[in-house]
Amino acid sequence: MSATASPETVVRDYYDALRNGDPLEPYFLADESTVKFGISESLFGGGAVAAALAEQTKTTTDWTIESHNPVVDRREGVATYADEVTMAWTDTESGDRHRFDSRWSGTLVPADDSSGPDWRFALMHVSAPHEL
Repeated sequence: MSATASPETVVRDYYDALRNGDPLEPYFLADESTVKFGISESLFGGGAVAAALAEQTKTTTDWTIESHNPVVDRREGVATYADEVTMAWTDTESGDRHRFDSRWSGTLVPADDSSGPDWRFALMHVSAPHEL
């Protein structure tokens, strides 16, 4: 992570951290207002997000993240992002391989400390679309 990373760089760095099995918690705002929606979970509060991400890092491996359409818009004091992502990983407990074509979106805010990236996710939403 760069000392002056843009929101675009932070999103790319987050994808790399996921691929590499690096800690993901530093990318999220440590605040009770932080929210992360995953394909099968809803997490409210920085503590819940950090705990779930630590568990995910412990119990998954071999991540692939293919970004197809990243869009980041930076405005005064906030950035939004959206992307279409093909993601896959292996569950270390069952050995099962999972793969999803997914949609990611969220909000990043400037960090108020130097313990991680310059921008942090305040909201992340990951969903897997299906035909209706």
